[in-house]
Amino acid sequence: MTLDDPLQSLNGIGPRRAADLERIGLRSVGDLLSRFPLRYEDRSAFRDIASVNDGDVATLCGTVVSCGLRVTRRPGFKLFTAVVRDGTGTIRVSWLNQPYMTDVIHRGGVVVLFGPVTRRDPGGLQLTNPQYELVDEEDADTIHTGRIVPVYEKAGSVTARIQRRIVHDALGQLPADLPDLMPAWVTEKMRSDLVSGGADGREMRSDLISRGDQEHEIRSDLISSLPDWRVALVESHFPPAGTDLAALNGFRTAAQLRLIFDEFLAFQLGLLLRRQAADAERKTAAVVVNDRIREAVRARLPFALTDGQRSALKQIVADMTRPHAMHRMLQGDVGSGKTIVALLAAVVAIENGLQVAMMAPTEILAEQHYLTVKRLLESSPYRLALLTGSTTGADRRRALGEIASGMAQLVVGTHALVQQKVRFSRLGLVVIDEQHRFGVMQRAVLREKGWRPDVLVMTATPIPRTLALTTYGDLDVSVIRDLPPGRSPIRTAAKPQSRRDDTYAFVTKELERGRQAYIVYPLIEESSKVDLRAATEAADSLAADVFPAYRVALLHGRLKPEEKDSIMREFAAGRIHVLVSTTVIEVGIDVPNASVMVVEHAERFGLAQLHQLRGRVGRGGHQSFCVLLYQTPLSAQGRERLKALVDSADGFVIAEKDLALRGPGDFFGTRQSGAPTLRSGDLVRDHTVMERARTAAGEVLSRSDEATPLIDEVRRTWGTRFGLASVG
Repeated sequence: MTLDDPLQSLNGIGPRRAADLERIGLRSVGDLLSRFPLRYEDRSAFRDIASVNDGDVATLCGTVVSCGLRVTRRPGFKLFTAVVRDGTGTIRVSWLNQPYMTDVIHRGGVVVLFGPVTRRDPGGLQLTNPQYELVDEEDADTIHTGRIVPVYEKAGSVTARIQRRIVHDALGQLPADLPDLMPAWVTEKMRSDLVSGGADGREMRSDLISRGDQEHEIRSDLISSLPDWRVALVESHFPPAGTDLAALNGFRTAAQLRLIFDEFLAFQLGLLLRRQAADAERKTAAVVVNDRIREAVRARLPFALTDGQRSALKQIVADMTRPHAMHRMLQGDVGSGKTIVALLAAVVAIENGLQVAMMAPTEILAEQHYLTVKRLLESSPYRLALLTGSTTGADRRRALGEIASGMAQLVVGTHALVQQKVRFSRLGLVVIDEQHRFGVMQRAVLREKGWRPDVLVMTATPIPRTLALTTYGDLDVSVIRDLPPGRSPIRTAAKPQSRRDDTYAFVTKELERGRQAYIVYPLIEESSKVDLRAATEAADSLAADVFPAYRVALLHGRLKPEEKDSIMREFAAGRIHVLVSTTVIEVGIDVPNASVMVVEHAERFGLAQLHQLRGRVGRGGHQSFCVLLYQTPLSAQGRERLKALVDSADGFVIAEKDLALRGPGDFFGTRQSGAPTLRSGDLVRDHTVMERARTAAGEVLSRSDEATPLIDEVRRTWGTRFGLASVG
């Protein structure tokens, strides 16, 4: 058997089970064996029922003495209970509202139970909704008991028990001489960095310890060597007796680290190979910078750049003058001035006779960019065009004609600009805003169209370093960390909604000083499912009852483009004092006179989104404020989110916290973001291993003649292995 064989080549996997496994991304034997168990249980030493106490988390094994389903007083709510006995005593087990358990648990059956023990009076000790597994009498001292046992996450009809049997059989059928494509010097260097005095190893361990993440600490006493590939596969699923259980469940054994490192190295190597291929392609038109162009840039500059902006612009323009296409990401916190840097780069391209496409993820953001660019370039001879899904009829035909002829020098729109039938005459620079919604494979579309333009991607959501090494691993990175001079830190407070009147009184005082305010709601109309105040009703109430002396307006995503533009222009001009809005104002609006941001139901928003909303104020010379109104009771995670925002104004610190709280999948929102599918590694838990893999990938490419089999395998499998081939 080979790792490329389909899963249906294994005994016990028919069409239905194969389909269930494919739904979680497992298609081949290699996919199955690269997916770690959910956890490990030491079933070589079960707890006696008589030895457990209230509060223990225990693994028990016993015979079902009695079981049955009973109806409770609560309508439609049923309770399945069982009494389980071993040689020392009995314990009650309950599964809440799971009537199907009558088909699973039967009197006389042997069952393994795992979960917290609690005391219920009357009735004594019991387990509630424990993990369970049926065990046959003949299973004693087999793969299911009498050893450290892997427990897999259920996949449709494929239970943990079925997966255990299938994985065990697959491992037994692998050839004894399974090729290990990893050069020995790579794994030895990795082991050395983890356990010795190497700088990378020290950084890894100290970072883990500083976060209090003891269960994920890399223990040098457990890693005398990194095993070869086949041994790592076997021991990651069926660890030998005596393996440290805490290390196993922290995914920190030598076998597990070997598989995690291999997966990360393959991913990073693929990114570098893609970058290498892209760098070999020459641009159709190189950019030059002379005194005339420098003067054109100065003429468009409305204010002095910060040190961070100057440094970023210098790096970008240097890339633009090179013969191969630029692939650069511009990171900067909200209000750091990324747009002006991108616009000055656009001026350089236009002065070289090239066209520029500026793309945004939503129509409203594209429209806001268009208004900003139009204002900054109003005295220039450059011709602008706006092209979104709302551009129809004669306006669309005129825009398409101007783009195709080259008359339109700077085109603002959504990502559809380069993905639909839009023909450019001489596209030289593409600026992509809010990069976290536009992933690795989508960027490849630009090259595949044959344009070879310079690509600058921007994000106001600072990206944690680990994610920058994955989703943005094919990019160079520029960072703007400073803010324009004269801006004071925004004072942030989280308050229960019972303090709303006090908050509105404070807003009124700011309005009396001549300032303006935002009030943001998560919905624009009543929902029967979510108990939230609707922004539409709130705007009427605020205008009539709370701020009668001031003009209040409502902005939301369902307004027509011309209505949105009118409201934003009125607010920017100071003729609207309070802007009630949904999250359409999360990015793009720049009103220096606005000094207060009030977020209603702040617990409903993500941390990064709250930080973006807060960034709408603090853009002028006035002290600004952000008030987060939340509904009680707050969940533990909701409280932690709000505390993080109150404690820090640094978007990079907040991004790391957001990643830790939500995980990489939720951080990006969708698979279309280009985040890779990882089966062994975890971007949060294993971020320092990813950094080491990035370094190792560069070393492998520099010694490519010693790693030809590995490089060839990565070229063959990279896109499908990491779930990126169809993105975009």
